[in-house]
Amino acid sequence: MLEVRQLDVFHGDAQALWGVDLSIGDGEVVGVVGPNGAGKSTLVNTIAGLHRSVRGNILVDGAELTSVASHRVCEHGVATVPEGRRVFPRMSVYDNLCLGAYRKGARSEHRDALDHVYGLFPRLEERSSQYASTLSGGEQQMLAIGRALMARPRLLLMDEPSLGLAPIVVDEVFEAIEAINREGVSVLLVEQEIERALEITSRGYLLAEGRIVASGTSAELLQSPMVRSSVLGI
Repeated sequence: MLEVRQLDVFHGDAQALWGVDLSIGDGEVVGVVGPNGAGKSTLVNTIAGLHRSVRGNILVDGAELTSVASHRVCEHGVATVPEGRRVFPRMSVYDNLCLGAYRKGARSEHRDALDHVYGLFPRLEERSSQYASTLSGGEQQMLAIGRALMARPRLLLMDEPSLGLAPIVVDEVFEAIEAINREGVSVLLVEQEIERALEITSRGYLLAEGRIVASGTSAELLQSPMVRSSVLGI
């Protein structure tokens, strides 16, 4: 489904990603783990069209996305749950969700998508008329995920979904990711919480200083000396 080939990305004069290669098959949950500053968010934002690469390819179902405008990337079945949630605080939960369905192909399925999100996160339905700013951090993360699902994606990019959440809420979020995947949505899960991430992924990549330095099954990565030293501090 997703292929990233030899991706180089710069922030000004500083290179952030160096020759990154990764892939996600249909229905897979694949993790990208690494320490702070490794380039994980840059990778997600580049796939989403928010950053531009200077070299390399980003392919979704064979379609080249490197030159596609960011607001058109979702038309290829890609949706993003950004780091820090980034909900619209002075808009209601309902209106935040509706913004996710602006993609042409999703508008006609707006009601079904809304029912699906409310089924996944009942608290959002209970709070549908509240401002997003009144939600807890965990509820805002649910809202960010729900907003992305309103676009009816086939590939969901998730950037640090556990960031700043209590452990019990992290459990809920990760259970939701597994439920979303069971419905056939492929997921790229970018996480610092490597052990949690690798519990629900089939395989993954270790990103360090802008480079993929290890890859393999989730079990292999958990036992990798490089992962244990660079991320777990063991």
